[in-house]
Amino acid sequence: EVQLVESGGGLVQAGGSLRLSCAASGFTFKDRPIGWARQAPGKEREGVSCISNRDGTTHYINSVKGRFTIASNNAKNTVFLHMNSLKPEDTAVYYCVAGCLPDARGMDIIYVDWASWGQGTQVTVSS
Repeated sequence: EVQLVESGGGLVQAGGSLRLSCAASGFTFKDRPIGWARQAPGKEREGVSCISNRDGTTHYINSVKGRFTIASNNAKNTVFLHMNSLKPEDTAVYYCVAGCLPDARGMDIIYVDWASWGQGTQVTVSS
């Protein structure tokens, strides 16, 4: 059974930083790209970032590029999302998902597999 457990959310002022963690189990970690997605109040869910645990390739949507960094520790089956220069518009529930890929046409979209996702962690950025 795939299990994804997020942690690290919280309340931070604009310009601040947070690090989210996702502990994964129940599947071969290197076989699946792991992603982070978010859902803000009143908005649709969106993929934010994705990392291949085979070769370390990373992808980001434009709104977080240069501010967020995704990284994985294959030895501990853990994926991190380092979030810097946070903005109020980053406020959302952040979810770890097992399965993601960027849009093949180059559009600013990261698709995620919502069949395997964690319980989410709240990130609130105050202005």
